[in-house]
Amino acid sequence: MEVTQQRVIQFLEKEIKTYAALQLFLVKEGVKQRVRLGDTGLFLGPSFYRDRVREAKRLVSDLRKPQ
Repeated sequence: MEVTQQRVIQFLEKEIKTYAALQLFLVKEGVKQRVRLGDTGLFLGPSFYRDRVREAKRLVSDLRKPQ
């Protein structure tokens, strides 16, 4: 595995931990984050971070597969 791929995997693993923590916090507190995107407001809840965790785990598994 290349050094670049190893760094990407390490970054994604840290990101997974961060998103999992945010998801748990939002579930416990029942909080929704409001994020401004242009002229519209978007609510981010636990499901947003759960989806990001799934996506990051999929990327990690794809990067670890031999090519």
